[in-house]
Amino acid sequence: MTELKGALIGCGFFAINQMHAWNDVRGAGIVAICDRDPERLKIVGDQFGIDRRYGDAEALFADGGFDFVDIATTVQSHRFLVEMAARNKVPAICQKPFAKTLSDAKAMVEACRNAGIPLMVHENFRWQTPIQAVRKALDADAIGTPFWGRFSFRSAYDVFSGQPYLAEGERFIIEDLGIHTLDIARYILGDVRSVTARTKRVNPAIKGEDVATILLDHESGATSVVDVSYATKLSREPFPETLIELDGSEGTIRLTQGYGLQVTNAKGTTTTDVSPKLLSWASRPWHNIQESVYAIQQHWVVQLERGAEHSTSGADNLKTFALVEAAYDSAAEGQTIDVGAMLR
Repeated sequence: MTELKGALIGCGFFAINQMHAWNDVRGAGIVAICDRDPERLKIVGDQFGIDRRYGDAEALFADGGFDFVDIATTVQSHRFLVEMAARNKVPAICQKPFAKTLSDAKAMVEACRNAGIPLMVHENFRWQTPIQAVRKALDADAIGTPFWGRFSFRSAYDVFSGQPYLAEGERFIIEDLGIHTLDIARYILGDVRSVTARTKRVNPAIKGEDVATILLDHESGATSVVDVSYATKLSREPFPETLIELDGSEGTIRLTQGYGLQVTNAKGTTTTDVSPKLLSWASRPWHNIQESVYAIQQHWVVQLERGAEHSTSGADNLKTFALVEAAYDSAAEGQTIDVGAMLR
């Protein structure tokens, strides 16, 4: 595998994980970084030994010398930067939330399609080791045809200390966390026909919602519940684990707190430890997410080399993004939303 050269735009809180992961990925490395904040640029550049540093993305693209760009900025700049990558015909990874609106997301996908470049959304939760283990159990026909599921992320972890901007947006938990959980539901049970959602703000110090309960009607006929909360105080903090329950025609799957995978069918019940690896640069409890960052970035490189579509391509992510928009519309209107109509 030849060594692909990448550029990272955005040197904030989460980009540190991406830089560590790029050091571990086979077949690629970061050769240039870009951020409007000189201090963050210096911190990341010094930590990872990157000499090419830019305060302006236009200057970065003008100099070139890289095979792809990893956009790790906040959502406000995503369309501008993705379309810049398209104009320069540079394959792009874009951090989530992918876009401010579904129309923006569609325009970004179209721009990259017209430019003939791959676009992948950094939707990494489906790449977590325990989530992959659930998918493999389903693919092995461990429980027959699934007809019901629950995808749950309930926590009281203080996410605002590291990312204070999360407290300032009119939207919070569905856009920041629910998008991952909805993507997992799609990954496990398939695409969705309709969405019914209810939201609540429990923490008075934030502007957006911190609790959401979402009912999904899947095209397969299965029904699932996605429930997310940052206002749930438990005796044992589960952050950042996604817990899964699946009922199938021939058995059940339970992904329990502590990374236990329990499969019950005619053969009995088996419980497997599906804990993520603690990478050399990772730290608990973040190691689950940190390992998935490495996994999705490795997937990006492998698929680029193959010339194959990525699991969370921009086109695929439109379907996840539509679920986010449908959930907000449903919560605001008190009605069930037809997802297919939003994508047409």
